[in-house]
Amino acid sequence: MADTASLPTNGEVNALFSVFLFNQISTIFIILLAERTLCFQATKSEWGISKFISRKVLSDPSNGYIIDDNCVFGAEVFVVKREAVIERVVLTNVNTYYNHALEISGFSQLPQRWVSEEFDGGGQKWKILLYPKGNAEGTGSHVSIYLYYLGTERVQTCFTVCMKNQFDDKQTRRYFFSYWFSASSSSWGRSVYIDLATINDPNKGFIVKDCCLLSIEINIKAVARVS
Repeated sequence: MADTASLPTNGEVNALFSVFLFNQISTIFIILLAERTLCFQATKSEWGISKFISRKVLSDPSNGYIIDDNCVFGAEVFVVKREAVIERVVLTNVNTYYNHALEISGFSQLPQRWVSEEFDGGGQKWKILLYPKGNAEGTGSHVSIYLYYLGTERVQTCFTVCMKNQFDDKQTRRYFFSYWFSASSSSWGRSVYIDLATINDPNKGFIVKDCCLLSIEINIKAVARVS
């Protein structure tokens, strides 16, 4: 499909097509028809037939498909349906919170990228990603923490990541986030969650006996499904 700019947002064109190859000796066309209706979109504007004719047969002049280095192709397209894909947003579990607590032992021995076990929150599956030496802009200066989504639907999520101060709860670090998670955008959090000097200071209370306490509150605000 050459011009996808004219399509409406999320638009698509469903079409059947056939491809012709002209035999210049017998004056007969080889015709191959697509086996099913195909969907053309801005993100998928090309469809074709991967095994139309063998290169050996095509390049042999005696077969009549290439004469004087010229080859004649044709195509016929039948548009079946043109429509817009509408996304329907389904609200679920509004203002219902799910809390998941983690006790991370052996903090000083964690790998560069630590991944929690899978857990359920709001009917969705999640993991926690923690970088004890930092990630992205926090590399080498901060601990980085992200919530990681394991589902396939688009999910609007409000969540809070808490790192407990085991000496003084008033000093507990809390960060609030709101994000649309999806299969292609599956993690969100803070790369500069807490600086390394603070978390590694035994007098600050974030790591006690090499143990760090995290909790995640998750509130699913909406789920988007294609209707």
